[in-house]
Amino acid sequence: MTASLFQEITQAQLLPRVVQLGPNLFGAAFTLMKLVPARYILRKAHLRGQIGPETVVVETTSGTFGLALAMQTALMRRKLILVSDPAIDHNLHRRLADLGARVEICDRPHETGGYQEARLRRLAAIRAAHFDHFCPEQYSNPDNPESYAFVAEHLERTLGTVDCVVGTVEALRSSGRGTYAIGVDTAHSVLFGQPDGSRALRGLGNSLMPANLDHTVFDEVHWCTAGEAYRATRRLHQAHALFQGPTSGAAFLAARWWAAANPTARCVVLLPDEGYRYQETVYDDGWLARNGVDTAVSVADGPVEVSDPARPAQAWSRYAWGRRTYTEVLGRDRPERLPDLEGVG
Repeated sequence: MTASLFQEITQAQLLPRVVQLGPNLFGAAFTLMKLVPARYILRKAHLRGQIGPETVVVETTSGTFGLALAMQTALMRRKLILVSDPAIDHNLHRRLADLGARVEICDRPHETGGYQEARLRRLAAIRAAHFDHFCPEQYSNPDNPESYAFVAEHLERTLGTVDCVVGTVEALRSSGRGTYAIGVDTAHSVLFGQPDGSRALRGLGNSLMPANLDHTVFDEVHWCTAGEAYRATRRLHQAHALFQGPTSGAAFLAARWWAAANPTARCVVLLPDEGYRYQETVYDDGWLARNGVDTAVSVADGPVEVSDPARPAQAWSRYAWGRRTYTEVLGRDRPERLPDLEGVG
């Protein structure tokens, strides 16, 4: 055998395992979906000459994008500085440190924009202090959505025509097919017009509007509560032996409902990461009980239809977005974060 037959771990884990979850429902189960954009962004930057031998990679993240960056920078032998907040999972924090990343924690939220704004400002200060740095800028980098073309091609090779995708892969429309796209969010996230607020469900939602979010991709949007996502995550494990995290559970909840309502259409749901980080939370009945989640309660049959996406509902809800812009739906300008925080702080 030659060395060219072997892959590094980030390449070997890029593609999801495609499994059948129902007559017309398929899951694309990732080990770590954020490896797709992280590896793509860093490799493209290296090829462009943006990452040299001494370049420091810097980014703000509290979740799996940071882990994906840490894995890839460890293989590239580059330094990595991540900015996060107190909500970061302690097991994830330990793994990041073991991979060589330096994690800086913002211990107080900014008065406007919360922890995400505080993290952006700390990130800007770190960038100003390091002349030779590269920031993936996951919220604005066009390489982020572009990276998923690889996944879209895999799904089409495996399944043929995909009629609906939950957790959208925009590239599925590149061939001219009118693939139906469902976005999944959580209450008190600004992404689809709701006021910013406290969010129990980690991994979904945002306090700031990412520049690379294209609202016209989405046919409908679902907002999932933490309890419903947790119960759906456990159902996914118990019924299909898929050990995934709660963002996967939220996506599965919406996909299962849509597939049942459209039995002649082929639906694919993206399941972003595995459940190992959540063994002491989502997969612990005692933790769920302490957080007011009764695992004996059945997963809801369907969402509440809402007429105003800007008003958070107290349960799983759905809005027909209709591939419209933010302004067309909400009747107001799309909120944007400060355009340039370079050197702030």
